[in-house]
Amino acid sequence: MKTSLALVLLCHVASTVKHSLKYFLTASSGVPNFPEFVGAAVVDGVQVGYCDSNLKTAEPKQDWMRDLMKDDPQHVDWYTLKCLGNQKVFRDNIDGLKRRLNQTGGVHILQRMNGCEWDDETGEVIGFNQYGYDGEDFIALDLQTLTWTAPKQQAFTTKLRWDTEKARLEYNKYYYIHKCPDWLKNYVHYGRSFLQKTELPLVSLLQKSPSSPVCCHATGFYPDRASLFWRKDGEELHEDVDHGEILHNHDGTFQMSVDLKLSSVPAEDWRRYECVFQLSGVEKNIVTRLDEAVIRTNAVSPLKFPVGVAVVLLLLLALGIAGLFICCRHKSGFRLANNSSSSSSPTRSQRHCFILALHPAGLS
Repeated sequence: MKTSLALVLLCHVASTVKHSLKYFLTASSGVPNFPEFVGAAVVDGVQVGYCDSNLKTAEPKQDWMRDLMKDDPQHVDWYTLKCLGNQKVFRDNIDGLKRRLNQTGGVHILQRMNGCEWDDETGEVIGFNQYGYDGEDFIALDLQTLTWTAPKQQAFTTKLRWDTEKARLEYNKYYYIHKCPDWLKNYVHYGRSFLQKTELPLVSLLQKSPSSPVCCHATGFYPDRASLFWRKDGEELHEDVDHGEILHNHDGTFQMSVDLKLSSVPAEDWRRYECVFQLSGVEKNIVTRLDEAVIRTNAVSPLKFPVGVAVVLLLLLALGIAGLFICCRHKSGFRLANNSSSSSSPTRSQRHCFILALHPAGLS
């Protein structure tokens, strides 16, 4: 188990030296009030550039990216040219797919994610270029064999045609193995003060009800190269835990959560559990011990019911009973229970008194 834990920690450390440049291109058909083509450039999970079919140009999204483009004006020209060129290519591709698949109407979306990853410690470079259609994987490039793989039968015709385009395949190999990582290194250099910053999160323990899993929630951290897990007696747990995805916050930071099921754990063993947050580039972990006193929940224990609320309810109940007594004393239909002339069921006046007693504020 100690060996396994060491491997896990080694993986966390290794992830600190990897950088990525990804391009997300989307063409749509049949989507009202939305550009037919949208493109975005993302470095280490941060959007740095954007273009669409309405703008007709590429726009930097970070100050350091603007600085880079001022120093290299041809950079923005290249992006703008690629944006305009891909608009036509994607429009033709989506029209061709609709014809081949006999799709005459409805909403259809063609997407591409391409780019590279670079390990600044080992120098390893990984390139990728893959397409999706209507939310499913469609075709992807294998840079090792310089062939296309088609996970769906509908893409097999495209694979056969693209496999014959040898010049395009060689350009893809050069771009993803050489040009893309060179650009990525330049981006990391310009944006190092931003891309390499670290922000620690606020970590909370949350629980909907006493029988629900305890959620360890971390929010406000940066970058997204982080891990969150439960451990018991110092060893990471893999059973009775449910890991959530890393999500974006509106301020550019991230959040994530991991649930721990405690239905079979005795209360006296809770102190053996703790939630651990690890952030890339930060040596010290944030450790939160499982303690009922620090869990935030919407459930209210009867023993913890606010005294002020109880006093108000008792006062309202007393007023209601008094109102019932006064009201019924003045109603002609009121009879003592042991009076032989009384009816076995309450009169309309009595029923009205009960209603007033239950709703003392509704006397208007």
